[in-house]
Amino acid sequence: MLSVSLDTVRVFLHVLAATIWVGGQLTLAFLVPALRRTADGVTKVAANAFNRVAWPAFAVLLATGVWNMLADDNDDPSYKLTLNVKLGIVIVSGVTAFLHTRAKTKGAVAAMGAVSGLTALAALFFGVLLSA
Repeated sequence: MLSVSLDTVRVFLHVLAATIWVGGQLTLAFLVPALRRTADGVTKVAANAFNRVAWPAFAVLLATGVWNMLADDNDDPSYKLTLNVKLGIVIVSGVTAFLHTRAKTKGAVAAMGAVSGLTALAALFFGVLLSA
């Protein structure tokens, strides 16, 4: 059996948090149309419940992302550029998710949710690109 190392734990925590952050957004996005048909306000209840796990997951993503950067000694300029693009996308994802939670109009909720979800997927893609 392979041995477990601190690097394994670091990557596991990062992937677990990404699963919650990205996967949760996708799941909730697909559930919202069905939830809207059930009762008034149920989408807000579901969103609030998701936020209780999503924001801690985002914090773990940020912490383990910094830990990943500190553990990595890749000096390749292409790698560093890709990492910087990912960091920018992560910031946009977090900011738009926050704005989504504070939006007051249906249009703003939809727009911020869409941008947050798409940038979360893009950050996931760039993370996989960096690990390949």
